[in-house]
Amino acid sequence: MPSLPNLVWIRSFEAASRLGSFTAAGTELGLTQAAVSTHVSALETQLGHQLLERTTRKVDLTASGKAYLPAVRKALQELATSTEGLFGSRSTGTVTIRAPISEAALIMAPALADFRRQHPGLDIRLLSAIWADTVLETGIDIEIRLGTGNWPDSPAEPLGPEVIVPVCHPEMAASLNAPEDLLAQPRIHVLGFDDHWPRYLEACDLPRPERHASITVDTSLAAVELAAAHGGIALLLGKVAARPVANGRLSVPLDIRVPSARTHHLLSRTPAVSPKTATQTVEAWIRELFAG
Repeated sequence: MPSLPNLVWIRSFEAASRLGSFTAAGTELGLTQAAVSTHVSALETQLGHQLLERTTRKVDLTASGKAYLPAVRKALQELATSTEGLFGSRSTGTVTIRAPISEAALIMAPALADFRRQHPGLDIRLLSAIWADTVLETGIDIEIRLGTGNWPDSPAEPLGPEVIVPVCHPEMAASLNAPEDLLAQPRIHVLGFDDHWPRYLEACDLPRPERHASITVDTSLAAVELAAAHGGIALLLGKVAARPVANGRLSVPLDIRVPSARTHHLLSRTPAVSPKTATQTVEAWIRELFAG
């Protein structure tokens, strides 16, 4: 196959595009920043198209890179799966995922049963924590964090943009016909998301009342339960709210969605040079899950 690109170049391109940095890609692959940059440049030369835009702080996909990346990821995953199926691999054992408690309960746990049916040979441990800076347990393969992505301990792969949406009991939602109707309802505050209500009211061009009945909880999971019990209106991240809304426990009363300053990120904790195929399979599932 004379036209097939060098697999090492392909791996460097995939890692750099996913992590947004040649340095981070080098750390994951056990290479230098210069080596990753050289690999990508060689791949671009062979293909005759620029795949990545370079800046002083990060790299971004070009239009050609965006078109090429899905096929690259699919090919690498199929190669890893075939290798494991034919020859066995380092994938035995358990893949351990650590995620914030609300994401673990509301996004990942409900989807795990279907994932296990597709991959019956995989064992999964799903651990949860309330705060992102909780001391990391040893033996974590994959971590999900919510924030801006500026963590010094590991490269973070963003899992797509997030929005802020209001949710409440369906009966309460039926009585809310305009943004100003929000002001008459109890507000549910989630610790750590202190900017949500001010930003949402500003986006609706509404004043911020000096005093207002409210309840404060420490997790989005608690906010979901409180809102479902007619406790008021909560502002949640769209991906966290999606399943309770889909199953009818909550409704979105206003179709006004405000971009969130924080997004979910994937941090891989497996050895960079020799990742487990099982971990790669779970990471691919997480990307698809959070993309939806």
